Amino acid sequence: MGASKRIAFLGMGLMGRPMAVRLIQAGHHVVVWNRTALKTQGMEELGAGLASSPAGAVRQAGGAAELVITMLEAGEVVQQVLHAALPELNPGSLVMDMSSTQPSEARSFHALLAAHGVAFVDAPVSGGVLGAQAGTLAIMVGASAPDFARVEPVLRALGQPTHVGAPGCGQLAKLCNQLIVGGTLNIVAEALMLAQAGGADPAAVRQALRGGFAESRILEVHGQRMLDRNFIPGGQIKSQAKDMDNVMAAAALAGLQLPLATLVTEAYRDLLAVLPNADQSAALLGLERRNPGIRLGDAPDQLP
Repeated sequence: MGASKRIAFLGMGLMGRPMAVRLIQAGHHVVVWNRTALKTQGMEELGAGLASSPAGAVRQAGGAAELVITMLEAGEVVQQVLHAALPELNPGSLVMDMSSTQPSEARSFHALLAAHGVAFVDAPVSGGVLGAQAGTLAIMVGASAPDFARVEPVLRALGQPTHVGAPGCGQLAKLCNQLIVGGTLNIVAEALMLAQAGGADPAAVRQALRGGFAESRILEVHGQRMLDRNFIPGGQIKSQAKDMDNVMAAAALAGLQLPLATLVTEAYRDLLAVLPNADQSAALLGLERRNPGIRLGDAPDQLP
């Protein structure tokens, strides 16, 4: 692919919008579409073209010679959008799904598109909204070697792409990431609650742990969110719950028992019923519900 591409970007959610902006800033011509047109407001002023349908976005972005990126809520939505765009996808096109789906779904998208001579790459990301805005996302890419070479220059405007295997392997790597994220969020919440309940200053305990073996991006960012009780979403409980369900599905398919993942999945399923749109750090609120009368700090809750 050349230095500047004509890109159809399908999905202007929390992550999709800043990613599309990064691509525009990198000099690409980007046409955007979203099911809720309201979410595309302001994109035209930033340099994007607007489309009223997935097929229209692909058509405006140049069809066969260009790149189509999907950043959508779930695998079933990706499937619907791919079918809607398919009439405009000519042989030689490349579709890159950056949503979080199941590895089996990614492989089915690959098979669907391959039957029409269209290449497929799955490239889910980690790093949240801040990473999308800054262009520092970790990008896990499932693709053939030639297709990875085609998309790598584009992905470098969004973060650090790593080729992890064939189509479907990007999603598998993302599930490994989300398993670590989901588990660590719950452990950080438990550690801060233990400090609070035992009489220590939880903020000072968090600071004391920084730089040691317990250090992590989760302790740094989400530990502070918990102390601030800031649950305005970067990522959301509903997304983390979906990812944990996908972890369990992938484990079952591989014949694995993952006991800790099972506990984390149950914790997020419980939160999904009451706080679906809150940040993942609201794992703290789930823990507090299990421990009536114990609350981390005295700041008011910031909720969406």
